[in-house]
Amino acid sequence: MMLKRLNHIAIALNNLDDGINIYKGIFGASISDRVALPEHGVTTIFVKLKNTNIELLEPLGKNSPISNFLIKNPSGGIHHLCYEVNDINKSIEKLKRKGYTVLGSGIPRKGAHGKPVIFLHPKQFIGTLIELEEVK
Repeated sequence: MMLKRLNHIAIALNNLDDGINIYKGIFGASISDRVALPEHGVTTIFVKLKNTNIELLEPLGKNSPISNFLIKNPSGGIHHLCYEVNDINKSIEKLKRKGYTVLGSGIPRKGAHGKPVIFLHPKQFIGTLIELEEVK
């Protein structure tokens, strides 16, 4: 099986402070430091839970890939699911052989955890944007 475990659920919002107020202020959850990811066009924090994480994303720069999502969903919402895989390059090869679309250049980029990630087109995955992250 290609997928290991759910790494995180990503929620896009216009202002990270709104998410911090909810998850830390109301629920008392532990929150990571903010990390700017210019190559992905987002600033992110993680809400750390025992069984998975929640990634909160806000746009970074005018060309952020989550800007269109937030125009369609001004209150924010679930943006993508991230699953762990053992070998991202083998996963990419297998998916491409089967005709699935890897977004961007198709070459893994460093994600928020410093590990290689790719995204798969939501039209081919039940309307869900899928992120795969290599975790060995």
